[in-house]
Amino acid sequence: MKVKWLGHACFLITSGAGVRIVTDPYTVGGGINYAPIAEAADVVTVSHDHSDHNNVSAVQGKPEVVKSSGTRTIKGIEFRGVATYHDASQGKDRGLNTVFCFTVDNMTLCHLGDLGHALDRGQVSEIGAVDILFVPVGGFYTIDAPVASQICAQLKPRVAIPMHFRTPTCAFPIAGAEDFLKDKQDVTRAEGSDAEFQRETLPTAAKIVLLQPAL
Repeated sequence: MKVKWLGHACFLITSGAGVRIVTDPYTVGGGINYAPIAEAADVVTVSHDHSDHNNVSAVQGKPEVVKSSGTRTIKGIEFRGVATYHDASQGKDRGLNTVFCFTVDNMTLCHLGDLGHALDRGQVSEIGAVDILFVPVGGFYTIDAPVASQICAQLKPRVAIPMHFRTPTCAFPIAGAEDFLKDKQDVTRAEGSDAEFQRETLPTAAKIVLLQPAL
């Protein structure tokens, strides 16, 4: 399985069989200065309907769109949405958020979207075992570095990939990734935007992989 970070909370995930999944495609503008998305996909997941996460029209091809909680199977992959909130006030400030869990090449992926609060025991149980976690770390609009670290400790992913943090092409009033990375023991700072994972070679202990935005 290949993972490519396009920017913000948007990733392209490609299975060994060639199924392409795009998560939370962004709209350029309003502080999001990444280049426009030009990837094609079979499936697009949308954690919530804000413009920096729901620009499905930017994705080429005729992807099927997965939104909200519940279970849906596309291209042989089951997508399970877990209902959460975009803030710590049960959605009163920024609304709802859906965490998506799905298995690709025998690895369970979890994309937290714009999660804005710590997870309770029920949500941790509903998410279940996670191999690769896409976790927002920038704060302000989402969980910040301490809460992201707490969630990693709860979910115990074998790989955590930070997202939704400040970069030279994201001018949102959010923090960079360094607050999340400090004091972490196993951090790989990739030179590029791509990483490849196989079930047999996943680390046994938690590892953080910091990708560079492709766009």
